[in-house]
Amino acid sequence: MTNTDFNVKSIIPALPDEKIDMLAATSVLQQQATEIRTQRVNWQSYHQSQMISQEDYSFIVAFDNADAASREGLLRDNRNQCARTFLNLLGHVSKDQTIQYILIMIDDMLQEDHSRVEIFREHSSKKRETVWGPFLNLLNRPDGFIMNMTSRIIAKIACWSQELMDRSDLQFYLTWLKDQLKQNNNEYMQSVARCLQMMLRIDEYRFAFVAVDGISTLLAVLQGRVNFQVQYQLIFCLWVLTFNPLLAEKMNKFSVIPILADILSDSVKEKVTRIILAVFRNLIEKPEEAAVSKEHCIAMVQCKVLKQLSILEQRKFDDEDIVADIEFLNEKLQASVQDLSSFDEYATEVKSGRLEWSPVHKSPKFWRENAPRLNEKNHELLRILIHLLESNRDPLVLSVASFDIGEYVRHYPRGKHVIEQLGGKQLVMQLLGHEDPNVRYEALLAVQKLMVHNWEYLGRQLEKEQTQSTKQPAGATNLAAKA
Repeated sequence: MTNTDFNVKSIIPALPDEKIDMLAATSVLQQQATEIRTQRVNWQSYHQSQMISQEDYSFIVAFDNADAASREGLLRDNRNQCARTFLNLLGHVSKDQTIQYILIMIDDMLQEDHSRVEIFREHSSKKRETVWGPFLNLLNRPDGFIMNMTSRIIAKIACWSQELMDRSDLQFYLTWLKDQLKQNNNEYMQSVARCLQMMLRIDEYRFAFVAVDGISTLLAVLQGRVNFQVQYQLIFCLWVLTFNPLLAEKMNKFSVIPILADILSDSVKEKVTRIILAVFRNLIEKPEEAAVSKEHCIAMVQCKVLKQLSILEQRKFDDEDIVADIEFLNEKLQASVQDLSSFDEYATEVKSGRLEWSPVHKSPKFWRENAPRLNEKNHELLRILIHLLESNRDPLVLSVASFDIGEYVRHYPRGKHVIEQLGGKQLVMQLLGHEDPNVRYEALLAVQKLMVHNWEYLGRQLEKEQTQSTKQPAGATNLAAKA
């Protein structure tokens, strides 16, 4: 198991069981399994009706009645028969209750000794078949328990076997898990998340999960209303992903930092706080490019993480990891604030999508010095501002984005042409009819800047006219009013 073991053990540090929290007996699946174990199957009736062979009947009765020591001996002497019997039963029995019982037997057997996953591997190799077929088919059953117990078994074979899961089967399974996460009110959500917690500890499986749009799905679920246990498990999945340097670098393109910063500010559970801090630490430590780590630090500052850290510092934690992570993050974020240029701050704010009236927006000096920099990386920041105008509903964001586009045009000679080419002019003009008066006002100013050829000249003329009107004698004002 060299390849998989290396990935699991070298990339993920050793954690106590509570921290991994993968085998908690509180999930719906585990509660149901406890109940199903008490409902023994009448194997003799299946044998008498010739639904199962004599060989399968003899093995399953012996296995079902064996204690741990007897089971060990039975499996040592009948490895191939074990796999054959279980797969025959899954293939020939149609009654849901019996399938449920068989799956629990398999799951318990694997949990008792992880190396037993090779029993199924060896059998499929002899028959030149894939080990996954019989199990993947069960994911299409309508019964929720059958689907999710099967999923648990697949995760164990995929993670504990010497061979990695085949690409096409892996894609099918990870897509199934992703779709289960998206289901509203899925009572098996903890079990789905637990399978992902296992799978994503293996590097090859991480990239496959990202390829099926897994990160976006995790974050979409986290932005919805989920209980703290599922919240913890899904953030654990993100944490595990960040141990890969490439994924740690890409992670904030999915707005991981703003979303987790929001959860951190509302979190009342220590385990949720701890795992978010661990994600943040990895987002700074793991990227190989210093510029990316710096960008992540600035994003955290932008999302008020420093404020949360100062609040957390006042609390007493028994967990040394939390204390160490708070110290680490505080040090890194404070250093990034000292080193922060106004353009870095601005760029991070724009990329976060959470625009507010921070000082840089209203600073003429900032725009004089930095307006041309909005053209960098193929107008990356301008494209984000324009996208916000199109997709965001927050009046504050729309107001600030409109203002920024106006300032860019005002301070960059070819700005009007660029904004028009990128489709920004039309979007700003549409906001003239917005229900919010602040949005209408900022959109109007931006449109004026887009239309006027010489904004500075116009500004001076307006100032001149205002000055003259204030100096006008009272009589002249009255005459003007009468006219």
